[in-house]
Amino acid sequence: MEDLSNYRKSYDKSELLETNIPEDPINLFNRWFHEVEDFGGDDEVNAMTVSTFGLDGFPKSRVVLLKQFTYEGFIFYTNYDSEKGRAIANNPNVCLSFFWSSLERQVIIKGFAEKISENLSDGYFESRPIGSKLGAIVSNQSEVIPSRIVLEEGLNKLEKDFEGKEIPRPKYWGGFLVRPVEVEFWQGRPNRLHDRIRYHLQVDYSWKIDRLAP
Repeated sequence: MEDLSNYRKSYDKSELLETNIPEDPINLFNRWFHEVEDFGGDDEVNAMTVSTFGLDGFPKSRVVLLKQFTYEGFIFYTNYDSEKGRAIANNPNVCLSFFWSSLERQVIIKGFAEKISENLSDGYFESRPIGSKLGAIVSNQSEVIPSRIVLEEGLNKLEKDFEGKEIPRPKYWGGFLVRPVEVEFWQGRPNRLHDRIRYHLQVDYSWKIDRLAP
């Protein structure tokens, strides 16, 4: 048995108080995101965990990259035919979470996922490096494959087929927008008395703000 009970640290880098937060969670997310980015302690500030309910009834989480956030919500891109994409099509209730260890912060977002417009997916796909474009085409994401060689040979063939040509976005690949209904901000504090502030969307689209016990 591996005993991890002595893995402890003190959280004392910041605080989260009601006197210093905006009325809208997106504004606070924007502030935190750029503070973490400026601090420079996290390699990929936009890395987030996406949790879905799978077709087998089990929840599943995986790390993806946030590519845009607006007042409407949070956007990421994926293969719509992947396990993740099929799970969202079956049940759009998802959870996003960010953990920024450098500033001892966590954000948990509950919301509803929906496909973004095709022209927005086209625009982002066009901005990707050539290798990423071809990778999206060659990989039948989440499907069983016999070996890595299959992927590498497929990529080599696509590189030759599309040499000097425009690479179109496959229809099965695009973005999801997660519209938040609840956003919780967690700030580590000493003695495990962490700050937890929750924003909950109301029927009039205002946000109710509550402090939660740690």
